[in-house]
Amino acid sequence: MTHTAVLLCGHGSRDPEATAEFEEAAAALQARLDGTDFASGYLEFARPTIGEALAAMAARGADRILAVPAMLFAASHVKNDLPWEMNTFMATNPGLEVRLGRDLAIGPKLLAAAADRIATVAPNDRPDTLLVVVGRGTNDPDANSNIAKLARMLWEGMGFGWAEAAFSGVAHPRVDAALDRAARLGFRRIVVFPYFLFTGVLVKRIYDQTDEAAARFPEIEFAKAPYLRDHPQVIDAFFDRIAEFDDGDPRMNCQLCKYRTRIIGYEEAAGAPQQGHHHHVRGAGVGHQHRHHSHDDDGR
Repeated sequence: MTHTAVLLCGHGSRDPEATAEFEEAAAALQARLDGTDFASGYLEFARPTIGEALAAMAARGADRILAVPAMLFAASHVKNDLPWEMNTFMATNPGLEVRLGRDLAIGPKLLAAAADRIATVAPNDRPDTLLVVVGRGTNDPDANSNIAKLARMLWEGMGFGWAEAAFSGVAHPRVDAALDRAARLGFRRIVVFPYFLFTGVLVKRIYDQTDEAAARFPEIEFAKAPYLRDHPQVIDAFFDRIAEFDDGDPRMNCQLCKYRTRIIGYEEAAGAPQQGHHHHVRGAGVGHQHRHHSHDDDGR
């Protein structure tokens, strides 16, 4: 008899608040799974690591593990690091199947969750308000383009006067530059929405940069919208990703993936080997002093 288990895969953070929020979301998802063997694991900076969580489920008798990324977009972590973790584990545990699900991406439930969070600070007067949507920023143009798409859909769907996309690192425009530009467009109110699942170094930096912009432009009201956290629609989206395994092999949209297709400006990435980038900080724990750098972030 097959023993199926579910693993929720987080990135991990130096910030204990981020880890606590991830575990809250994991607990909410587990409650939806009606007793299914469940665990959460991290790529770095927290325990259990992905490998440790897989091993624990295998020790409990799991021979089929459904791994779901707790990540909004498919950049290097979803395309490289997580598959490397799963393939490495299966190579050393023959007979055990680990299947990796899709990133959350942009869908009706994530849009609804984002709109709810934004509406808490922008219930009305939206035609006179500019929305700034801030993503994490990666060196994957396909993932970055989703922030521009999300900003446009929230702009039109919620009736804002204008919207700008910005990034906390790696990609441009950065938050400070985007806020300065937004302030020059003549709106009397600016809402800043970090499109992040959980808090951490980057979200707190975005909020600090918003406060600094408010000090530079006292004539404009700046509002900080909450990030997604464990919004019910986010938990529903995780549940949907698990349900997709019943319909076959869930596949992310790779049409514009720089690793599969020659994308302008990233031609050398096509066909690059799939490998993990978290060996030196795997399981290092929150508060570890080693400064990690990856292609996708500048601090968590």
